[in-house]
Amino acid sequence: MCGRVVQTLPPEAMRRLFKATRGELFNAPPRWNLAPTDKLMVVRRDPESGENSLDLIRWGLVPHFANDMKIGASLINARCETVATKPAFRGAWGKRRRCLIPVDGFYEWRREGKTKQPYAVALKSGQPMALAGLWENWKDPATGEWVRTATVLTTDPNSLIAPFHDRMPVIVPDEDQERWLGGEDATDLLRALPDELLAMWPVSTVVNKVGNEGAELWEEQPVGVAS
Repeated sequence: MCGRVVQTLPPEAMRRLFKATRGELFNAPPRWNLAPTDKLMVVRRDPESGENSLDLIRWGLVPHFANDMKIGASLINARCETVATKPAFRGAWGKRRRCLIPVDGFYEWRREGKTKQPYAVALKSGQPMALAGLWENWKDPATGEWVRTATVLTTDPNSLIAPFHDRMPVIVPDEDQERWLGGEDATDLLRALPDELLAMWPVSTVVNKVGNEGAELWEEQPVGVAS
C-alpha cells in the first residue's frame, strides 16, 4: 500500500526533470506529509498534443461512472494484478491513462511495542522516485464540474518492504518512464524495485497525524521519538 508521500521539488524543477511542456501554471508548496484526497503533482501524457503535462490531480481515483467523489478516498491504490479487470480501474487502464507521480519518497509503518512507528523510504541515489499511476476524468453530476483524479499502482513488496506491508508502490526507473507514459506495453514494469536501490530510516511519529507538516518529518529520528 502507499498512503502517504513526500513531494518537495518545485513545479518548475519538476517540469524540467520530466520534460513537461504542458499543464497549467500553479504554485505547489513543498509537502512532507501528503495524504489521500490531497492534490499531487502528476506527470501524464497529454492525449491531444502527445506532450508531457504536469498537473495538480486529486489523489484517489474516481471512476467515470461514480455518483459521488467520496469513492476516491478508498481507491488511492490499484493492485497491478487486477487493474485491468476491476471495474473502478479498467477504464483508465484500457485507455492507457498512465501517469507518473514524482515523489521524494513515501512512508511505511510498523508496530513496535505500543508505537505505530513510521519509516521513510527513498531512493539511495537521493533522486526523486516516480510512482506508477493511472488518472481519470470524472464529471460531477450535481455541478457539471470536471475533476481529474489519480491512483498509485501497487505490487508485491521486495524484501525491504515486506516486514512492513504486503504491498508496495510500483516505482518506474528513469529509463522506462517514457515507455510508461507513451502507452506501449509495459506490464513488465509492474514489479517491485530491487531493495538494494532503496533506503529506509525511522522518522518522527509526528508523521502519523495527517495535517502535520515540515521538513523535520523527513529527518531520521530514534525509534519512538515524537519530535
